[in-house]
Amino acid sequence: MKAERPKLIKALLLLFIVAIVVGTSSATTNMIIITDPTGQDPNGAAAGSMSYAENMFQSTFIYSTMNHFCVLSGGEGDSTLRLKATIAVIDALEKNATPSQAASIASGYSGIRIMCGTPTGGAAVGGSFDAYVVTVSGNGTINITPYSTTSGGVAVLPAGTKGAIIHLRNCEDNPKFGTADTVRLQTAENIGKMIRDGYPATYILGQAFGEVANDSGEDHGGGGINLVSGITTGSMFTPAELNQTGYPMEQAYTKVCPECGWSVSYPEADNYQTCPNDGTTLKTVTASQALADDITATANSTSVSVYGSDEPGISETTDEIVTASVKKNGYNSETIAKAINSAIDNGLIVGVNYVEPKDINVKESSRAVGVYFKALPNNRSAPPWNLPISSSILNLLGNIQTAIGLILVVLVLFRSSLINSFLKKR
Repeated sequence: MKAERPKLIKALLLLFIVAIVVGTSSATTNMIIITDPTGQDPNGAAAGSMSYAENMFQSTFIYSTMNHFCVLSGGEGDSTLRLKATIAVIDALEKNATPSQAASIASGYSGIRIMCGTPTGGAAVGGSFDAYVVTVSGNGTINITPYSTTSGGVAVLPAGTKGAIIHLRNCEDNPKFGTADTVRLQTAENIGKMIRDGYPATYILGQAFGEVANDSGEDHGGGGINLVSGITTGSMFTPAELNQTGYPMEQAYTKVCPECGWSVSYPEADNYQTCPNDGTTLKTVTASQALADDITATANSTSVSVYGSDEPGISETTDEIVTASVKKNGYNSETIAKAINSAIDNGLIVGVNYVEPKDINVKESSRAVGVYFKALPNNRSAPPWNLPISSSILNLLGNIQTAIGLILVVLVLFRSSLINSFLKKR
Protein backbone atom coordinates (compact mmCIF):
# COMPACT_ATOMS: atom_id res chain seq x y z
CA MET A 1 0.00 0.00 0.00
CA LYS A 2 2.95 2.36 0.47
CA ALA A 3 3.56 2.43 -3.27
CA GLU A 4 -0.13 2.88 -4.01
CA ARG A 5 -0.92 5.68 -1.54
CA PRO A 6 1.03 8.43 -3.39
CA LYS A 7 -0.95 7.64 -6.54
CA LEU A 8 -4.23 7.97 -4.66
CA ILE A 9 -3.10 11.25 -3.12
CA LYS A 10 -2.01 12.57 -6.53
CA ALA A 11 -5.36 11.64 -8.07
CA LEU A 12 -7.34 13.24 -5.25
CA LEU A 13 -5.24 16.40 -5.39
CA LEU A 14 -5.97 16.66 -9.11
CA LEU A 15 -9.69 16.21 -8.48
CA PHE A 16 -9.57 18.85 -5.75
CA ILE A 17 -7.99 21.37 -8.16
CA VAL A 18 -10.44 20.51 -10.93
CA ALA A 19 -13.40 20.86 -8.56
CA ILE A 20 -12.51 24.52 -8.08
CA VAL A 21 -12.87 25.35 -11.76
CA VAL A 22 -15.82 23.18 -12.86
CA GLY A 23 -19.47 22.97 -11.93
CA THR A 24 -20.68 20.77 -9.10
CA SER A 25 -21.56 17.21 -10.08
CA SER A 26 -23.07 14.28 -8.26
CA ALA A 27 -23.19 10.55 -8.85
CA THR A 28 -26.86 9.74 -8.40
CA THR A 29 -26.48 5.98 -8.93
CA ASN A 30 -24.09 3.93 -6.79
CA MET A 31 -24.04 0.13 -6.58
CA ILE A 32 -21.97 -2.54 -4.89
CA ILE A 33 -22.85 -6.16 -5.68
CA ILE A 34 -21.32 -9.18 -3.93
CA THR A 35 -22.16 -12.65 -5.23
CA ASP A 36 -19.26 -14.50 -3.58
CA PRO A 37 -18.42 -13.15 -0.10
CA THR A 38 -15.49 -15.58 0.19
CA GLY A 39 -13.55 -13.64 -2.46
CA GLN A 40 -12.72 -16.78 -4.45
CA ASP A 41 -14.78 -16.06 -7.58
CA PRO A 42 -12.75 -13.67 -9.81
CA ASN A 43 -16.06 -12.01 -10.80
CA GLY A 44 -17.75 -12.25 -7.41
CA ALA A 45 -17.81 -8.55 -6.44
CA ALA A 46 -18.40 -5.43 -8.53
CA ALA A 47 -19.23 -1.77 -8.05
CA GLY A 48 -19.92 1.34 -10.10
CA SER A 49 -21.49 4.77 -10.47
CA MET A 50 -23.32 6.83 -13.07
CA SER A 51 -25.51 9.93 -13.21
CA TYR A 52 -27.44 12.33 -15.40
CA ALA A 53 -25.06 15.03 -14.14
CA GLU A 54 -21.90 16.40 -15.76
CA ASN A 55 -18.28 15.73 -14.79
CA MET A 56 -18.74 12.13 -13.72
CA PHE A 57 -15.00 11.74 -13.19
CA GLN A 58 -15.49 13.63 -9.90
CA SER A 59 -17.89 11.07 -8.50
CA THR A 60 -17.19 7.75 -10.14
CA PHE A 61 -14.88 5.66 -8.00
CA ILE A 62 -11.61 5.34 -6.17
CA TYR A 63 -10.22 1.83 -6.14
CA SER A 64 -7.38 0.18 -4.21
CA THR A 65 -5.76 -2.69 -6.12
CA MET A 66 -3.79 -3.60 -3.00
CA ASN A 67 -6.63 -3.86 -0.48
CA HIS A 68 -9.46 -4.44 -2.98
CA PHE A 69 -11.75 -1.73 -1.63
CA CYS A 70 -13.79 0.80 -3.57
CA VAL A 71 -15.13 4.22 -2.62
CA LEU A 72 -18.11 5.62 -4.55
CA SER A 73 -19.00 9.23 -3.86
CA GLY A 74 -22.00 11.43 -4.50
CA GLY A 75 -24.59 13.65 -2.88
CA GLU A 76 -26.04 17.10 -3.28
CA GLY A 77 -23.44 18.80 -1.10
CA ASP A 78 -20.46 20.93 -2.11
CA SER A 79 -17.95 19.12 -4.35
CA THR A 80 -15.02 20.18 -2.18
CA LEU A 81 -16.70 18.62 0.85
CA ARG A 82 -17.26 15.46 -1.15
CA LEU A 83 -13.55 15.20 -1.94
CA LYS A 84 -12.65 15.80 1.70
CA ALA A 85 -15.06 13.05 2.76
CA THR A 86 -13.61 10.69 0.14
CA ILE A 87 -10.07 11.29 1.41
CA ALA A 88 -11.18 10.64 4.99
CA VAL A 89 -12.92 7.39 4.01
CA ILE A 90 -9.90 6.15 2.05
CA ASP A 91 -7.66 6.90 5.00
CA ALA A 92 -9.97 4.93 7.29
CA LEU A 93 -10.10 1.92 4.96
CA GLU A 94 -6.32 1.92 4.63
CA LYS A 95 -6.19 1.68 8.43
CA ASN A 96 -8.41 -1.43 8.27
CA ALA A 97 -11.73 0.20 9.15
CA THR A 98 -14.80 -1.84 8.21
CA PRO A 99 -16.97 -0.53 5.37
CA SER A 100 -19.59 0.46 7.96
CA GLN A 101 -17.07 2.44 10.03
CA ALA A 102 -15.66 4.13 6.94
CA ALA A 103 -19.04 4.99 5.39
CA SER A 104 -20.23 6.56 8.64
CA ILE A 105 -17.63 9.31 8.12
CA ALA A 106 -19.85 10.79 5.39
CA SER A 107 -22.36 11.87 8.05
CA GLY A 108 -19.91 14.57 9.10
CA TYR A 109 -20.17 16.28 5.70
CA SER A 110 -23.49 17.96 4.90
CA GLY A 111 -25.31 16.49 1.90
CA ILE A 112 -22.53 14.04 1.05
CA ARG A 113 -22.86 10.32 0.37
CA ILE A 114 -20.14 7.68 0.42
CA MET A 115 -20.59 4.01 -0.50
CA CYS A 116 -17.68 1.63 0.05
CA GLY A 117 -16.99 -2.07 0.25
CA THR A 118 -14.68 -5.04 -0.26
CA PRO A 119 -15.29 -8.56 -1.62
CA THR A 120 -15.04 -10.21 1.80
CA GLY A 121 -15.82 -7.30 4.12
CA GLY A 122 -19.29 -6.42 2.88
CA ALA A 123 -20.46 -2.95 1.92
CA ALA A 124 -22.05 0.16 3.41
CA VAL A 125 -23.43 3.54 2.42
CA GLY A 126 -23.37 6.56 4.70
CA GLY A 127 -24.38 10.22 4.74
CA SER A 128 -27.33 11.38 2.64
CA PHE A 129 -28.92 8.55 0.62
CA ASP A 130 -31.99 6.69 -0.65
CA ALA A 131 -30.96 3.05 -0.91
CA TYR A 132 -32.03 -0.57 -0.77
CA VAL A 133 -29.95 -3.29 0.84
CA VAL A 134 -30.47 -6.64 -0.87
CA THR A 135 -29.53 -9.91 0.86
CA VAL A 136 -29.84 -13.43 -0.54
CA SER A 137 -29.75 -16.36 1.89
CA GLY A 138 -28.38 -19.82 1.22
CA ASN A 139 -31.85 -21.19 0.48
CA GLY A 140 -32.50 -18.46 -2.11
CA THR A 141 -34.66 -16.18 0.04
CA ILE A 142 -34.37 -12.54 -1.08
CA ASN A 143 -34.73 -9.72 1.43
CA ILE A 144 -34.89 -6.08 0.32
CA THR A 145 -34.71 -3.38 2.98
CA PRO A 146 -35.24 0.33 2.26
CA TYR A 147 -33.09 3.07 3.84
CA SER A 148 -33.54 6.80 3.42
CA THR A 149 -31.88 9.72 5.17
CA THR A 150 -30.69 13.24 4.44
CA SER A 151 -29.14 13.92 7.83
CA GLY A 152 -26.68 11.06 8.16
CA GLY A 153 -26.78 7.36 8.91
CA VAL A 154 -25.46 4.06 7.58
CA ALA A 155 -26.97 1.14 5.68
CA VAL A 156 -24.90 -2.06 5.75
CA LEU A 157 -24.51 -5.24 3.71
CA PRO A 158 -22.82 -7.47 6.32
CA ALA A 159 -19.57 -9.31 5.66
CA GLY A 160 -20.09 -12.90 4.52
CA THR A 161 -23.45 -12.11 2.89
CA LYS A 162 -24.50 -12.41 -0.73
CA GLY A 163 -26.27 -9.24 -1.71
CA ALA A 164 -26.03 -5.66 -2.86
CA ILE A 165 -26.58 -2.03 -2.04
CA ILE A 166 -28.17 0.22 -4.66
CA HIS A 167 -28.59 3.97 -4.25
CA LEU A 168 -30.62 5.98 -6.75
CA ARG A 169 -31.92 9.53 -6.89
CA ASN A 170 -32.96 11.74 -9.83
CA CYS A 171 -31.16 14.92 -10.86
CA GLU A 172 -33.66 17.77 -10.87
CA ASP A 173 -33.05 18.61 -14.55
CA ASN A 174 -33.46 14.98 -15.63
CA PRO A 175 -36.47 14.68 -18.01
CA LYS A 176 -37.38 11.46 -16.15
CA PHE A 177 -37.37 13.18 -12.75
CA GLY A 178 -39.65 11.38 -10.28
CA THR A 179 -38.91 7.84 -11.49
CA ALA A 180 -36.10 7.06 -9.01
CA ASP A 181 -38.22 5.50 -6.25
CA THR A 182 -39.90 3.01 -8.58
CA VAL A 183 -36.74 2.16 -10.54
CA ARG A 184 -34.68 1.75 -7.36
CA LEU A 185 -37.04 -0.93 -6.04
CA GLN A 186 -37.45 -2.71 -9.39
CA THR A 187 -33.69 -2.82 -9.93
CA ALA A 188 -33.08 -4.06 -6.38
CA GLU A 189 -35.58 -6.87 -6.97
CA ASN A 190 -33.93 -7.88 -10.23
CA ILE A 191 -30.46 -7.77 -8.65
CA GLY A 192 -31.70 -10.10 -5.93
CA LYS A 193 -33.14 -12.53 -8.49
CA MET A 194 -29.91 -12.59 -10.50
CA ILE A 195 -27.83 -13.22 -7.36
CA ARG A 196 -30.21 -16.04 -6.39
CA ASP A 197 -29.93 -17.54 -9.89
CA GLY A 198 -26.13 -17.63 -9.75
CA TYR A 199 -25.05 -14.84 -12.10
CA PRO A 200 -21.65 -13.24 -11.32
CA ALA A 201 -21.50 -9.72 -9.88
CA THR A 202 -19.86 -8.23 -12.99
CA TYR A 203 -22.72 -9.41 -15.23
CA ILE A 204 -25.34 -8.21 -12.74
CA LEU A 205 -23.74 -4.76 -12.55
CA GLY A 206 -24.02 -4.35 -16.32
CA GLN A 207 -27.66 -5.47 -16.31
CA ALA A 208 -28.53 -3.15 -13.42
CA PHE A 209 -26.80 -0.21 -15.13
CA GLY A 210 -28.84 -0.83 -18.27
CA GLU A 211 -32.11 -0.95 -16.32
CA VAL A 212 -31.40 2.21 -14.35
CA ALA A 213 -30.20 4.06 -17.45
CA ASN A 214 -33.28 3.11 -19.48
CA ASP A 215 -35.92 3.65 -16.81
CA SER A 216 -34.65 6.52 -14.64
CA GLY A 217 -32.56 8.59 -17.05
CA GLU A 218 -29.59 8.60 -14.66
CA ASP A 219 -27.55 7.15 -17.47
CA HIS A 220 -24.19 8.82 -18.00
CA GLY A 221 -20.93 6.98 -17.16
CA GLY A 222 -19.35 6.67 -14.75
CA GLY A 223 -17.99 3.22 -14.90
CA GLY A 224 -17.48 -0.06 -13.12
CA ILE A 225 -14.96 -2.08 -11.13
CA ASN A 226 -14.27 -5.76 -10.64
CA LEU A 227 -13.30 -5.69 -6.96
CA VAL A 228 -11.72 -9.15 -6.94
CA SER A 229 -9.70 -9.18 -10.15
CA GLY A 230 -8.77 -5.49 -10.18
CA ILE A 231 -10.27 -4.68 -13.58
CA THR A 232 -11.92 -1.28 -14.13
CA THR A 233 -13.52 0.47 -17.07
CA GLY A 234 -11.20 3.43 -16.47
CA SER A 235 -12.22 6.38 -18.63
CA MET A 236 -14.28 4.34 -21.14
CA PHE A 237 -17.50 6.20 -20.35
CA THR A 238 -16.45 9.36 -18.50
CA PRO A 239 -16.55 12.69 -20.39
CA ALA A 240 -13.43 13.63 -22.32
CA GLU A 241 -13.89 17.33 -21.53
CA LEU A 242 -14.88 19.35 -18.48
CA ASN A 243 -18.52 20.24 -17.87
CA GLN A 244 -19.75 17.49 -20.18
CA THR A 245 -21.81 14.37 -19.55
CA GLY A 246 -20.45 10.85 -19.81
CA TYR A 247 -21.50 8.20 -22.33
CA PRO A 248 -25.21 7.21 -22.18
CA MET A 249 -25.08 3.70 -20.77
CA GLU A 250 -28.26 2.51 -22.51
CA GLN A 251 -27.05 3.49 -25.98
CA ALA A 252 -25.09 1.45 -28.53
CA TYR A 253 -21.36 1.59 -27.76
CA THR A 254 -19.71 -0.79 -30.20
CA LYS A 255 -20.30 -3.47 -32.82
CA VAL A 256 -18.58 -6.84 -32.38
CA CYS A 257 -18.06 -9.84 -34.62
CA PRO A 258 -19.37 -12.89 -32.69
CA GLU A 259 -16.98 -15.16 -34.61
CA CYS A 260 -13.52 -13.52 -34.51
CA GLY A 261 -14.02 -10.76 -31.92
CA TRP A 262 -13.27 -7.85 -34.28
CA SER A 263 -14.97 -4.70 -33.04
CA VAL A 264 -15.52 -1.05 -33.91
CA SER A 265 -16.85 1.73 -31.68
CA TYR A 266 -19.49 4.33 -32.45
CA PRO A 267 -19.81 6.62 -34.35
CA GLU A 268 -17.50 4.74 -36.76
CA ALA A 269 -19.61 1.61 -36.21
CA ASP A 270 -22.41 3.21 -38.26
CA ASN A 271 -20.29 2.46 -41.35
CA TYR A 272 -20.10 -1.30 -40.70
CA GLN A 273 -22.78 -3.97 -40.92
CA THR A 274 -20.60 -7.04 -41.39
CA CYS A 275 -17.16 -8.10 -40.20
CA PRO A 276 -14.41 -7.11 -42.68
CA ASN A 277 -12.54 -10.33 -41.81
CA ASP A 278 -15.18 -12.99 -42.50
CA GLY A 279 -18.41 -11.22 -43.46
CA THR A 280 -20.28 -12.20 -40.28
CA THR A 281 -23.13 -9.90 -39.28
CA LEU A 282 -21.93 -7.67 -36.45
CA LYS A 283 -23.59 -7.66 -33.03
CA THR A 284 -24.48 -4.29 -31.49
CA VAL A 285 -23.36 -3.94 -27.87
CA THR A 286 -24.74 -1.25 -25.55
CA ALA A 287 -22.49 0.66 -23.14
CA SER A 288 -23.88 -1.22 -20.12
CA GLN A 289 -23.16 -4.56 -21.84
CA ALA A 290 -19.68 -3.34 -22.77
CA LEU A 291 -19.11 -2.43 -19.12
CA ALA A 292 -19.94 -5.96 -17.97
CA ASP A 293 -17.78 -7.50 -20.69
CA ASP A 294 -14.84 -5.22 -19.93
CA ILE A 295 -14.66 -5.93 -16.19
CA THR A 296 -15.42 -9.65 -16.36
CA ALA A 297 -12.30 -11.76 -15.87
CA THR A 298 -12.01 -14.77 -18.17
CA ALA A 299 -9.32 -17.35 -18.82
CA ASN A 300 -8.08 -15.11 -21.65
CA SER A 301 -8.48 -11.73 -19.97
CA THR A 302 -5.48 -9.66 -18.97
CA SER A 303 -5.43 -6.79 -16.49
CA VAL A 304 -3.03 -4.11 -17.75
CA SER A 305 -1.77 -1.25 -15.57
CA VAL A 306 0.21 1.68 -17.01
CA TYR A 307 2.56 3.87 -14.98
CA GLY A 308 4.75 6.87 -15.71
CA SER A 309 2.55 8.77 -18.17
CA ASP A 310 -0.84 10.45 -17.98
CA GLU A 311 -0.96 11.32 -21.68
CA PRO A 312 -4.43 10.72 -23.21
CA GLY A 313 -4.84 7.40 -25.00
CA ILE A 314 -1.62 5.76 -23.81
CA SER A 315 -3.32 3.54 -21.23
CA GLU A 316 -5.99 2.32 -23.64
CA THR A 317 -3.57 1.72 -26.53
CA THR A 318 -1.06 -0.06 -24.28
CA ASP A 319 -3.87 -2.26 -22.94
CA GLU A 320 -4.79 -3.37 -26.47
CA ILE A 321 -1.17 -4.01 -27.47
CA VAL A 322 -0.32 -5.97 -24.33
CA THR A 323 -3.52 -8.03 -24.53
CA ALA A 324 -2.77 -8.93 -28.16
CA SER A 325 0.85 -9.81 -27.31
CA VAL A 326 -0.18 -12.03 -24.39
CA LYS A 327 -2.77 -13.79 -26.52
CA LYS A 328 -0.14 -14.52 -29.19
CA ASN A 329 3.04 -15.11 -27.16
CA GLY A 330 1.93 -15.58 -23.56
CA TYR A 331 3.15 -13.64 -20.52
CA ASN A 332 6.61 -12.91 -21.91
CA SER A 333 8.14 -9.58 -20.91
CA GLU A 334 10.48 -9.56 -23.92
CA THR A 335 7.76 -10.01 -26.54
CA ILE A 336 5.51 -7.51 -24.74
CA ALA A 337 8.31 -4.92 -24.73
CA LYS A 338 8.99 -5.59 -28.42
CA ALA A 339 5.30 -5.06 -29.27
CA ILE A 340 5.15 -1.81 -27.29
CA ASN A 341 8.34 -0.47 -28.89
CA SER A 342 6.95 -1.30 -32.31
CA ALA A 343 3.86 0.75 -31.45
CA ILE A 344 6.11 3.64 -30.37
CA ASP A 345 7.99 3.44 -33.70
CA ASN A 346 4.68 3.48 -35.58
CA GLY A 347 3.39 6.51 -33.67
CA LEU A 348 0.58 4.63 -31.88
CA ILE A 349 2.13 5.51 -28.51
CA VAL A 350 3.69 8.96 -28.16
CA GLY A 351 5.49 10.96 -25.51
CA VAL A 352 7.32 8.04 -23.88
CA ASN A 353 10.68 6.33 -24.30
CA TYR A 354 11.25 2.77 -25.43
CA VAL A 355 10.70 0.11 -22.78
CA GLU A 356 12.90 -2.81 -21.83
CA PRO A 357 11.80 -6.21 -20.49
CA LYS A 358 12.71 -5.02 -16.97
CA ASP A 359 10.06 -2.30 -17.39
CA ILE A 360 7.36 -4.96 -17.80
CA ASN A 361 6.05 -6.45 -14.56
CA VAL A 362 4.35 -9.76 -15.38
CA LYS A 363 2.20 -11.71 -12.89
CA GLU A 364 0.89 -14.67 -14.84
CA SER A 365 -0.84 -16.22 -11.82
CA SER A 366 -3.21 -13.23 -11.59
CA ARG A 367 -3.20 -12.50 -15.36
CA ALA A 368 -1.79 -9.03 -14.74
CA VAL A 369 0.83 -6.94 -16.55
CA GLY A 370 2.29 -3.63 -15.39
CA VAL A 371 4.04 -1.37 -17.89
CA TYR A 372 6.40 1.32 -16.58
CA PHE A 373 6.97 4.15 -19.05
CA LYS A 374 9.46 7.02 -18.85
CA ALA A 375 8.10 10.28 -20.23
CA LEU A 376 10.31 11.97 -22.84
CA PRO A 377 11.87 15.34 -21.91
CA ASN A 378 11.12 18.69 -23.54
CA ASN A 379 7.68 17.59 -24.75
CA ARG A 380 9.19 15.25 -27.34
CA SER A 381 6.62 12.99 -29.00
CA ALA A 382 9.04 10.21 -29.99
CA PRO A 383 12.41 8.91 -28.77
CA PRO A 384 15.53 9.55 -30.88
CA TRP A 385 16.20 7.08 -33.67
CA ASN A 386 18.45 4.19 -32.76
CA LEU A 387 20.66 4.33 -35.90
CA PRO A 388 23.49 1.80 -36.51
CA ILE A 389 26.17 4.57 -36.68
CA SER A 390 27.69 6.68 -33.96
CA SER A 391 26.74 10.27 -33.20
CA SER A 392 30.33 11.44 -33.98
CA ILE A 393 30.01 10.20 -37.56
CA LEU A 394 26.68 11.97 -37.87
CA ASN A 395 28.29 15.18 -36.60
CA LEU A 396 31.13 14.84 -39.14
CA LEU A 397 28.67 14.27 -41.97
CA GLY A 398 26.73 17.26 -40.79
CA ASN A 399 29.82 19.46 -40.83
CA ILE A 400 30.75 18.28 -44.34
CA GLN A 401 27.23 18.99 -45.54
CA THR A 402 27.37 22.45 -44.00
CA ALA A 403 30.70 23.20 -45.73
CA ILE A 404 29.36 22.08 -49.10
CA GLY A 405 26.31 24.21 -48.57
CA LEU A 406 28.40 27.31 -47.87
CA ILE A 407 30.49 26.72 -51.01
CA LEU A 408 27.32 26.47 -53.07
CA VAL A 409 26.02 29.71 -51.58
CA VAL A 410 29.30 31.50 -52.49
CA LEU A 411 29.16 30.15 -56.04
CA VAL A 412 25.56 31.37 -56.44
CA LEU A 413 26.26 34.85 -55.03
CA PHE A 414 29.43 35.48 -57.04
CA ARG A 415 28.73 33.46 -60.18
CA SER A 416 28.86 36.53 -62.51
CA SER A 417 32.25 37.70 -61.17
CA LEU A 418 33.68 34.22 -61.30
CA ILE A 419 32.49 33.68 -64.91
CA ASN A 420 33.95 37.03 -66.06
CA SER A 421 37.27 36.29 -64.33
CA PHE A 422 37.40 32.88 -65.97
CA LEU A 423 36.74 34.38 -69.44
CA LYS A 424 39.43 37.04 -69.01
CA LYS A 425 42.02 34.39 -68.16
CA ARG A 426 41.21 32.63 -71.40
